[in-house]
Amino acid sequence: MGEQKETLGFQAEVKQLLNLMIHSLYSNKEIFLRELISNASDACDRLRFEALNNASLYGDDSELKIRVSFDKAARTISIADNGIGLSRDEAVEHLGTIAKSGTREFFSALTGDQAKDAHLIGQFGVGFYSSYIVADKVTVTSRRAGLEANQAVRWESGGEGEFTVEMVERAQRGTEVVLHLREGEDEFLSTWKVREIIRKYSDHITLPILMKKETWDEEKKEQVVTDEDETVNQASALWSRPKSEVSDEQYNEFYKHVAHDFEDPLAHVHARVEGKQEYTQLLYIPSKAPFDLLDRGARHGIKLYVRRVFIMDDAEQLMPLYLRFVRGVVDSNDLPLNVSREILQQSRDIEAIRGGCVKRILGLLESLADSEDDAEKEKYKTFWKEFGRVLKEGVGEDFANKERIGKLLRFASTHADTPEESVSLADYVARMKEGQEKIYYVTAETFTAAKNSPHLEIFRKKGLEVLLLSDRVDEWVTSHLTEFDGKQLQSVAKGGLDLGKLEDAAEKEEAEKAADEYKELIEKVKATLGEKVKDVRVTHRLTDSPSCLVADEYDLGGNLQRILKAAGQHAPASKPILEVNPQHPAVQRLKYEETRFDDWANLLLEQAILAEGGALEDPAGFVKRINDLMLALSLGSAGK
Repeated sequence: MGEQKETLGFQAEVKQLLNLMIHSLYSNKEIFLRELISNASDACDRLRFEALNNASLYGDDSELKIRVSFDKAARTISIADNGIGLSRDEAVEHLGTIAKSGTREFFSALTGDQAKDAHLIGQFGVGFYSSYIVADKVTVTSRRAGLEANQAVRWESGGEGEFTVEMVERAQRGTEVVLHLREGEDEFLSTWKVREIIRKYSDHITLPILMKKETWDEEKKEQVVTDEDETVNQASALWSRPKSEVSDEQYNEFYKHVAHDFEDPLAHVHARVEGKQEYTQLLYIPSKAPFDLLDRGARHGIKLYVRRVFIMDDAEQLMPLYLRFVRGVVDSNDLPLNVSREILQQSRDIEAIRGGCVKRILGLLESLADSEDDAEKEKYKTFWKEFGRVLKEGVGEDFANKERIGKLLRFASTHADTPEESVSLADYVARMKEGQEKIYYVTAETFTAAKNSPHLEIFRKKGLEVLLLSDRVDEWVTSHLTEFDGKQLQSVAKGGLDLGKLEDAAEKEEAEKAADEYKELIEKVKATLGEKVKDVRVTHRLTDSPSCLVADEYDLGGNLQRILKAAGQHAPASKPILEVNPQHPAVQRLKYEETRFDDWANLLLEQAILAEGGALEDPAGFVKRINDLMLALSLGSAGK
């Protein structure tokens, strides 16, 4: 060829990854074959999709297949496909880097424990590099569909920091990966071993996986390879088989193929829908959250097929964003084969399929959450820990299923006073006090801040349970889920506190009396604080703290304002209401204070801001006031 061989360096992260691979990150070495076959299958799927609009890409070879072979003398094993193939630039990009995003997250997630780290390889889409578990050199020869024979590329590396690329001749399109095995890996040069691995991990691949047939030679007294091809796998779509014919192990292996994951899924649902639209769905809930779960722009996990022909990966129209963790396959009998993303966006059939998929997943989650079986309940706990924060987004995004999602939500509460989110809204309602009409909650930036919020004091005194919400998304949840089971959700830090039937006549009378007695003081504090507050009033919700901040009923709460500000968004200006506790010595002293009244009044506001996790506009002024008051108090004590 005219173009010389080039030697290039791996991306820095790949060097680290290869080092991990070479030192046996996987406890199960044979996994490399599954990864390479899955990659070959994906390459054929991509060719099918591109050929829908350009049939000439097939050339004279329209039967897609994967071939596995080995050479005992050369000690190599080869995986070849006639899929889409790679151009030179694609070979450099995809094989020389861990492309996409997430390289930093990948390495920060590594723990150093080989078993625990194994699942991360699939999670970050770097399965190709598993070749180096068994090989000390890998050669990839590929020609992209549509390019001339002399535009093929050969990529080669020993996994030691560099790789070479050169342009070569290749008659057929597609990719061949040749692994030069390390010493001690000869078990993979055995027909029965390779076939066993293929049937174990890749039986569900819809393309035929071919190997040369072997027959017994009487003269040589050994198995000899013939020129006849034999299909090793079933080569039929697993989702099209009856559920009774598919084992749990096969379901799990298929999940690992479509999700590029190394761990078994948490649960799955397999159903055939008949009627106005006919389609099959095989959907999975992973057992671990992907590293980019909170990135709403990240890839989705549903593959769309039409009559078993792959149409597209990442079919985001089939699953709403709040269920973006779901992986699996949808195969429709009704959609046109040349379906495009634009058609998907406007299709009523797709809307019906999407609605059906959402109902199946919510039904699966409900079955786990409501199960009497401890193992199933434990699965839901695992699900909530991994994906609960994302499911909460559905309360505001999916109005039709808001109630169903509401029943699936879990929160921390004062019932247990632990950070574990295990309390459902139904649990809360079942424990409500006689006469209690509302579901009470408090939001804060951290669980500790929520648990220790001064707003909870009267609720703790009366034994009323309060939900402790510390996820940022909880502000979104409570703004959309305003009631549950006929009970209104009420923030304990917004509006006037009305405990209704839970407040006895004596308490009301005492509160009214305190409001009259401290009326003059309240007016004086209000005048001192001026524009810093919307109002000052006597509190009904504090028992131990001297003061707290409350948002007016229709204003943004302090926590939401801080979240919006941190996100760089504009928050509508709203001033807090300062509530003071007339039973607290600091407030009682203030009633008779003259010389330092302004300092004491400002301290009541500033400590209330700090108690709810806010930031002071003038921290230095706060410190000076504290020091001056401490000094004055100490001198006063010394004078006595």
